[in-house]
Amino acid sequence: MKRYYFLLLVSGALVTACTKLDQVPQATASREAVFSSEKGLEVYANSFYDILPDANAIIRSDEMSDYGARSQAPDFLRDGSFGPRQSSGWDWKPLRNINYFLENNNNANVPADVRTHYNALARFFRAVFYFEKVKRFGNVPWISRTMRIDDPSLFNGRDSRKVVMDSVLDDLNYAVANLRATDDKTRSLITRNVAYAFKSRICLFEGTFRKYHNTDVFAKDLGATAIDWLKEAASAADKIITGGSYSLNSGGLLSSAYRTLFISQKPVANEVILAAVVDPALGVFNDANWWWTSATYGARLSFTRDFVNTYLNIDGTPFTGKAGYETMVFADEVKNRDLRLQQTIRMGDYKRTNGGKPEVAPPVFSYTYTGYQPIKFCLDDVYFDGGSRNDNSIPMIRYAEVLLNYAEAKAELETLGEGSFSDADWAKTIGALRQRAGITGGLTAKPVAADPYLTTVYYPGLSAVLSEIRRERGIELAFEGFRFYDLMRWKLGKLLTKTWNGFYVPAIDVPMDLNGDNIMDVSFYIVEPPKEAQLKGVTYINVAEKLPKGELNPQRLSEGTKGQLIWLNNISRSWDEEKNYLYPIPEADLLMNPKLGQNPKW
Repeated sequence: MKRYYFLLLVSGALVTACTKLDQVPQATASREAVFSSEKGLEVYANSFYDILPDANAIIRSDEMSDYGARSQAPDFLRDGSFGPRQSSGWDWKPLRNINYFLENNNNANVPADVRTHYNALARFFRAVFYFEKVKRFGNVPWISRTMRIDDPSLFNGRDSRKVVMDSVLDDLNYAVANLRATDDKTRSLITRNVAYAFKSRICLFEGTFRKYHNTDVFAKDLGATAIDWLKEAASAADKIITGGSYSLNSGGLLSSAYRTLFISQKPVANEVILAAVVDPALGVFNDANWWWTSATYGARLSFTRDFVNTYLNIDGTPFTGKAGYETMVFADEVKNRDLRLQQTIRMGDYKRTNGGKPEVAPPVFSYTYTGYQPIKFCLDDVYFDGGSRNDNSIPMIRYAEVLLNYAEAKAELETLGEGSFSDADWAKTIGALRQRAGITGGLTAKPVAADPYLTTVYYPGLSAVLSEIRRERGIELAFEGFRFYDLMRWKLGKLLTKTWNGFYVPAIDVPMDLNGDNIMDVSFYIVEPPKEAQLKGVTYINVAEKLPKGELNPQRLSEGTKGQLIWLNNISRSWDEEKNYLYPIPEADLLMNPKLGQNPKW
């Protein structure tokens, strides 16, 4: 939280970053005043943190994912709805701010070790900045200095992915070698451990992207270097694991240990490595409840049934191995499952507080289209539901992710003939995560046979170990903003076109009890029953083929009068394997500099 205080103290006093790369920075504080003391460097460096997402950005970041049904189909997935004119993200303000700092942090009055630390901080942020650019656009210009309007390099083309990402790795290595080895208890500042954790994330992405896209124009001929990036990912994650500074939060009840990470006002410091913190004293809040519980404000994002099926039984066996799972109703299918399920969606005896009184809260169809309504970031008091009131800090990177990064990197390396992923590796990563989730079986030995459900629905042709690691990653990191780019690096963008399915409805006109309290909650109809026949407290949902005004109904049952809920199947979503793994360069920027070139097929 310290950085918020510094930002308030120096608001408007630092170097103002420029919209385009050819503008000269303006300052209201002299360069000498900023770069002649450690306090000046510290204050300036706080401006770098704007590169990181805030809490609201994190809680919205899985809006486009294969496991989430939402109010509207993303334009990115609709033919003719997205192109260079709609694209965004070609913004270089933070980079110029960082490069200006690096060029001017050379005042001999400041001790060399202090200057080195802040240079390492700047280079960490430059690496993160470029990582986000490469994820989105692929090749981009590598710029390591400030540029004036008469700079001959201003209108150069883009550099290769190899050049840019090698430079990113150089920056990361400098950061982990030179950042101070301190522990920030607020979990709001960049430390050496934070840099190692981010390095594991970035290197895993790049290694797997190069492996799975080796024959594509996006990363052609880079597959041979995938091994090097995966080794870097595993090594960085191992630094965190063996360092002993973090552990999985498993104190108290396992039925709440996972969700506590996302609803605590202060970050749970044993597991959370970096967070978007709140500070009620400074008026720093987020709007998680408003976004996740509003019928109009948020995207009404809800899990699909296909994804909920991936949660294991509590004994470690696949839920989809149960006879009759396909027609199991909601109240039954959620029983005796991985404890993270009950900490991620409304189910069972979940309660909310209204006016100080706890009330049972089943899924509400004003907020969900599938019946699998998220609670992961939501506080349980309805007071927080309207406006930016939430006072829970939102994790940005956790020890759990580092364990997953390590497991995936090691398992991918094994498939490439580099080392092995042992039972011990499984136990300290996937096994440990599942143990925290209350799962009792399969914790100490890696699987030998792939789950047929995962193979058929998600990961065809993948090894048993990698399939399970991906299962675990999806569940553990659900709604934290990883899924879209996980699919991008695995070359599985086509999963974004999957049907948005919900829980099973055995019959129309039969009210359903969603939480096992013998009180009916919802009923589905084709012909609406008379008002006088409708039960008090029951929500009635129209699943007829057409709505009263004749338009197609976006909410249907897969078999007409029974079956899985199907949402928005009347709007087509498509995926182009030669195009959609990168965003287009925005039209205005390409017109300004045609040498940038456009990404394939855009």
